[in-house]
Amino acid sequence: MDRGIGRSVRLFRAFTVEQTRPEVFYGALARDSRELLAEWTDLSGATMLDVGAGPAEFAHEFRSAGVRYVPIDHDPAVPSVRDGGVVGTAEALPFADRSVDLVFSSNLWEHVRRPEHAADEMVRVVRPGGLVFLSYTNWLSPWGGHETSPWHWLGGQRAARRYEHRNGHPPKNTIDRTLFRVSIAQGLRWARQQPDVDLLVARPRYLPDTARHILRVPGLREFVTWNLLLILRRR
Repeated sequence: MDRGIGRSVRLFRAFTVEQTRPEVFYGALARDSRELLAEWTDLSGATMLDVGAGPAEFAHEFRSAGVRYVPIDHDPAVPSVRDGGVVGTAEALPFADRSVDLVFSSNLWEHVRRPEHAADEMVRVVRPGGLVFLSYTNWLSPWGGHETSPWHWLGGQRAARRYEHRNGHPPKNTIDRTLFRVSIAQGLRWARQQPDVDLLVARPRYLPDTARHILRVPGLREFVTWNLLLILRRR
C-alpha cells in the first residue's frame, strides 16, 4: 500500500481534536495501525501484546480483526487494562520468552526511563518470525513536549512552568520523570544494533511513505519526522 498525502492530511486533521475528542484521533490511528500491520502478517488469531496500552480504540480495532489482544500498562485505571488487561511495566514484561506473535507499542518509548531496555523486552517476548511494532514521538518533534508543545523547544522545565501558569495545574507529563528526551537517532541506532531482529520498516509514522528519506538526514530528521515508526521481525 502506498501511503500518500491524503492519509497524512486525514491523520493530522484527527490529531487537531486529540484533546477535545480523543476517540476521533485514536480511532483513526488504530485503524491505520491495523491496516499497516496487516501488510506484514495475518492478524486473525494472532496473540498481540499492547505495551503501554491506553485508549480503548486500539483494543476494539484489533479485536474486531480477530486478534487475541492483551493490553499491559503500569496504570490499572487505563480503560483497556480495566477490560481484561495486565498491570505491569514495559521494562520488565511479565511474559515468557517467545510467548506472543506480535508486540505493539504506540507512543510509549518517550515515557520510559530506559527505552532501549523496554524495546529489548518487547523483542524477548516475541516468537521467531513475529513482529514488533514500535513508534514514538521524539523530543525535538513539534509535539515532543506533548501538552507543553511547542514551548519545550525553549526547555522542558520552562515549558512546564508556562503550562502551569496558564492552566492552573502542572502538565500531565513531567520532563525527566514521565517524559524523556528521546531522539530519532536513538531509535534507529537501537533497531540497527539489536541482534535478534530484522528491521522491516523505518519511516515517519504520520507522513507519506516518500518521507522515509528524511531519516537519512541527521538534524533535520529530529525536527521533521514527528513520530518514528519501526517494524521489526524477530529472528
